[in-house]
Amino acid sequence: MTTQTNAPLHVKLSEEFMRRITDGDWPPGFQLPSEAELCREFGTSRGPIRQALAFLRSEGAITGGRGRPPMVRSSVPSQSFSTFNSFTEWASGIGKKPGQRTLEVARREASPEAAEALGLMPGTTVVEVLRVRYLDEAPAMIERTTFILDVGRKLFDFDTDSGSIFAFLKEQGVDLHSARHTIDAVAASDEDAELLEQPEGIPLLRERRITRSADGQPLEYSEDRYLPALTNFTIDNTVERRAALVRIHTEGATP
Repeated sequence: MTTQTNAPLHVKLSEEFMRRITDGDWPPGFQLPSEAELCREFGTSRGPIRQALAFLRSEGAITGGRGRPPMVRSSVPSQSFSTFNSFTEWASGIGKKPGQRTLEVARREASPEAAEALGLMPGTTVVEVLRVRYLDEAPAMIERTTFILDVGRKLFDFDTDSGSIFAFLKEQGVDLHSARHTIDAVAASDEDAELLEQPEGIPLLRERRITRSADGQPLEYSEDRYLPALTNFTIDNTVERRAALVRIHTEGATP
């Protein structure tokens, strides 16, 4: 388990269970050990085990409950945004080859929309990133991201074609703590159509995200546009737990 040592036990357990699923130790269709067996293995009571299993259900990683034994889903559906994994981690987790092509990393004045989202004065200098993201070498998403200058300037020392920006920033100590996501649909602009190799005007799923530090400071504003034929979103919720937004790959779809 890689979670911090002061994390609650059920969080450590859920991370370990997810690792076993991702690494194939618990493959699709695998029936998980009983609660009693897991209690013995980890030397704990049923409470933390049940909390960890409930988290996996909320993430869509396992099925079962109400008398049915938990089982790994036949196709584990990506990541919840609440886990804060990157596009790269998500794509790898569903067995797809992630990729990216950077068109721009530049300092400039924040757009009015980005300035408002980030709580900046008009004309404030920011760092903007424009990338196309790929699944198995097929264009899947356009990423238009604005970072406050103190965060974004770190990207000038990073090869943004090499992988996850979020992972790099976290390695640099940037406190990417929480995010708010807004999902809607838009028509592809001329630029969208060219970058995604699709006709102009096709519908795209748009995700707008504001990422904040633990103390609430806005650090990043992003507008991502997805091809719905390749990616969609689902929400799972219960009475006890707030809805978790999950990114799903559409199996068998073609661009």
